[in-house]
Amino acid sequence: MTQKYRKCVGMMIFNKNKEVLVGRRIDHPSGFWQMPQGGIDDDEKPEEAVWREMMEEIGTNNAKLIQESSQWVQYNIPSDTLQTLPWGEKYIGQTQKWFAFEFIGKDSEINVGTENPEFSEWKWAKIDTIVDNIVPFKRNVYSKILKEFKNLL
Repeated sequence: MTQKYRKCVGMMIFNKNKEVLVGRRIDHPSGFWQMPQGGIDDDEKPEEAVWREMMEEIGTNNAKLIQESSQWVQYNIPSDTLQTLPWGEKYIGQTQKWFAFEFIGKDSEINVGTENPEFSEWKWAKIDTIVDNIVPFKRNVYSKILKEFKNLL
C-alpha cells in the first residue's frame, strides 16, 4: 500500500503586534493550541482552500495575504489520533501548503463558534510560544514554517 498524505492548507494569521492567531482544538483534550488549517477539496487550488478554511474556522477572512510558502510540508499523524479522524483510514498524515496573512479586521469579527467548529477558543499568541504549544507531531512543521516566514515577524 502506498502511503498517502491528505492535502491541506495552513494559515499563519498575525495581528499588528506580530502575534499569531491560534485556537484550542475542540475535539482533542490535550490543551494544545494550533494555527488554523484544513483540507483542500478535489476541485480546489490551495489559495482558494485557504480563504474557504479561514471562513469555516474563524468566521472571517478579513485578512491580507502576505506570503505563500515555497514548500509543501508533510507530517505523519500517530495511529491513535488517525482513528479519531473521519479520513484516518485513508491517509497516514497530511501535506500542507502554508500561507501568511495580516489580520486587518477587529478582534470582535473572529468567531470560532462557526457552523462546524474546530476550536473551543482562540487567542493571539507570541511567536516564540507557537512551537511549544502545538501537539508534538506537528512541531517540525511549525518550525519549518516559522523559519520560512521569519522575515514577516
